[in-house]
Amino acid sequence: MRKGVKAAVASGVCIVVLGGAGYGAYTVLSTLHDGGAPAVRTGPPTADEISDTTSKFFTAWEKGRSATAASYTNDSADAEPVLSSFSAVAHIKDVRITPGKATGATVPYSVKATVSYDGKSKPLAYRSRLTVVRGETTHRALVDWDPSVVHPALKRGDTLSTGEAATPPIEAVDRNGTVLSKDTYPSLGPILDELRSRYGDKAGGTPGVELVIQHESQEAADTTLLTLAAGKPGKLRTTLDARVQAAAETAVTKYAESSVVAVQPSTGDVLAVANHREDGFNAAFLGELAPGSTMKIISAATLIDTGLTSMNGPAPCPPTATWQSQTFSNLKGLQPDERATLADSFARSCNTAFVKYADSVQVDSLTKEAEDRFGLGRNDWKVGIPSFDGRVPASGGPDTAANLIGQGQVQMSPLNMASVTATALTGTFRQPVLVAQKLDDRPLATAKGLSANTSGQLRAMMNRTATSGTAAGVMSGLRGTIGAKTGSAEVDGQTKSNSWFAGYRDDIAAAAMTQDGGHGIDAAGPIVASVLRIGG
Repeated sequence: MRKGVKAAVASGVCIVVLGGAGYGAYTVLSTLHDGGAPAVRTGPPTADEISDTTSKFFTAWEKGRSATAASYTNDSADAEPVLSSFSAVAHIKDVRITPGKATGATVPYSVKATVSYDGKSKPLAYRSRLTVVRGETTHRALVDWDPSVVHPALKRGDTLSTGEAATPPIEAVDRNGTVLSKDTYPSLGPILDELRSRYGDKAGGTPGVELVIQHESQEAADTTLLTLAAGKPGKLRTTLDARVQAAAETAVTKYAESSVVAVQPSTGDVLAVANHREDGFNAAFLGELAPGSTMKIISAATLIDTGLTSMNGPAPCPPTATWQSQTFSNLKGLQPDERATLADSFARSCNTAFVKYADSVQVDSLTKEAEDRFGLGRNDWKVGIPSFDGRVPASGGPDTAANLIGQGQVQMSPLNMASVTATALTGTFRQPVLVAQKLDDRPLATAKGLSANTSGQLRAMMNRTATSGTAAGVMSGLRGTIGAKTGSAEVDGQTKSNSWFAGYRDDIAAAAMTQDGGHGIDAAGPIVASVLRIGG
C-alpha cells in the first residue's frame, strides 16, 4: 500500500485514512454486501437523490461555477463550455433558479437573471426543465445533459453571447410592403434570422446590442433572444406574399412535422414558406427526404423525353413488378390494369408501371432529366438563404427502379418539388428566389426546361390526377387551371409513410411534406389545397 494511505474495515464499511497535508479525515468508499462485494446503486434515482443533485447543480450554476455545475451532469465536457458562456460570454448575472414540483425524475424550473453589457442591462426570464438519471459508470444521480437545460432554445453545439450584433436588424416586408414579423408569422423566425444574417449589412440599418444564440455551423445565423439596445432596422423586401404566407402558416399547424412551399411559376418567386416542427428546422428548404410518387412528375418526363412512351402510350399496371430481385407493389386497393396508358398509371399513381420501365431507362436517364430539365441536383441554387437543391443520383441495381417512384436514393425538399411542379406547368425552369437577384447580383441556376410537347403532356396528366385521379378529393372545388400529384414515401422505422403532395392552380405552385403523415391525401394534400385556395 502507498505511503500515506491507510485502510481499515469497521462494521462492514471500508474506511480510507488519507495522510498528508490538508487531509486527516476518513472517507467512506462503499458499503459491503453480505458476500463482500461493494454495493452499487442501480435503478432510477430516488426522490432524495433528484432533489440533492438538482440543488447542487442549480447552486453552482447560479454562482457562475461552470466546471462545478458541469460535474453534476452526465456529460461535463459538453456542459462546461455552455455553462461558461452563460456567465462569461453572455454576461448573465444575478441568476435565481426556482425549481418546480418534480414529475418523476423530471424537474421544471424558472430562471430569472440580468443581462448586462457596456452599461446596458435588461432582465431575462424563461422556463426550462431537466431530468436526473443514474450515471452509467459512476452510478451517481446526474443531470441528463442537453443544452436546453441552460436555455430551451439551445441545441447541441450552441453557445450564448452578448455584445454588438454581428449584423443590423431588418424589417422584412412582403412583395406588397406588408411587414413580416416573427410574432405574426411564427414559422418565419429562422428564415428571418437567415435573411438578416445575409442581407442586414445591405439593407441600410445599424446594429444594436443583443443576447444571441451562436450556432456551431458557421453558416447558421445567430438567433436573438434579448435586445439590450435596439439598432436601426433596414428594410428588406422579399418575394413572399403575406396572404399566401398566412394561409401556409395556418395549414401546417394542423399536422405535426409538416412543411410547405409555394412559388410563382411565371417568375420563380417564393410566395410562402412554412414549417410546423418541434425542432424548428427549415425542412421546407433544407429537408432531404424521399419524395415518393411526386417524383413521378420527373419520371414521366424522362419516359416521354427518351421516347419510351407518351401520355397515351403504354404503361401497364401489373399487381407487382420485380427488378433485380426486389419486388415492388402498389398501394393497397389499387386494381391492376395491363392495358393502362401512362396517363392512366400516373393519375392512379401505379408504382409497378414505372418500375417496369427500369429495364429500358439508362442508369443516368433520371439524373440527366432532373439536372438538365428541372435544374435539380447540381448544388447551384442561390435562393437567398441556404437551401437543398435535390439529389437524383445515377444509382444502379434495385435503386434504378426505386428512384423512378421516388424511393431509393432520391432526396427532395418541398422547395424542390414546388419548383418541379412550376416547371411542369410552364415548361420553363426558373430557380426559386426569396429575395430579388438584383440585391446582391448572385448568379441563379439555369436549365433547359421542357419542350412544349412534354410540358403539355405533364399538364394534362396532372390535371387528370387533380380532377379524377388520386388527388381529386383534395383538389375538389378549386377553380382555374389546376393539376396535382400525390405521393407517399416509406421510411424504415416509421409506422406510417411520409405524406407528399404537389399541385398548382393558375400562377401558383405548391408542395408539402408531412413526416409520418400517411398517404399524400391524408396530410400534405390538404395543406397544399389550402395554400392554392388562397393564392389562386
